[in-house]
Amino acid sequence: MSRARRATIRRHTKETRIQGTLAIEGRGRYEIQTGIRFFDHMLELFTKHGGFDLKLHAEGDLDVDQHHTVEDVGIVLGQLFAQALGDRKGINRAGYFVLPMDETLAVVAVDLGGRPALVYKDLVRVRLVGDLQTELVEDFFGGFVNHAGANLHAKVLYGRSNHHKIEAIFKCFARAMKYACSKDGRLKDQLPSTKGLL
Repeated sequence: MSRARRATIRRHTKETRIQGTLAIEGRGRYEIQTGIRFFDHMLELFTKHGGFDLKLHAEGDLDVDQHHTVEDVGIVLGQLFAQALGDRKGINRAGYFVLPMDETLAVVAVDLGGRPALVYKDLVRVRLVGDLQTELVEDFFGGFVNHAGANLHAKVLYGRSNHHKIEAIFKCFARAMKYACSKDGRLKDQLPSTKGLL
């Protein structure tokens, strides 16, 4: 039986104080508090749909703006996955998911190959969804890819509800990550790369 892949990160700056714990082989359990309720909801459904366990508590300078909190949570989530994945031997490495959410359709593809890159298009045209500044969702994913060592392409193909557009992306992100992180028993001792290095 393989060792459970877990990680704990504490990241404290002058702008944010964040503690997080991740279990990749989880049961969709979460305890999340960032001070931004819609953002909490997105992280909760990411955890549930990915089958991860995530505890995350963030205190940020929300009196200034949401930017530092949202981006730094992305950084910590990326660090948690990087630490929990370890040497990445035997993982599928890449995953994608296409998800309809009522009238909205989104797709996310991820590659945990060690190189950060982000392409993000959500078609959201309002400043706020709930209490979240929508332009910061891209900054969250930017923080994630830079610290997880991941390529991430996220796109809403069409939709009407701005809530659904963002939620569909997070659900796709969860399920793409679930597959990319999962292991192939036949390749358990191999890195998923012809270069022999990720």
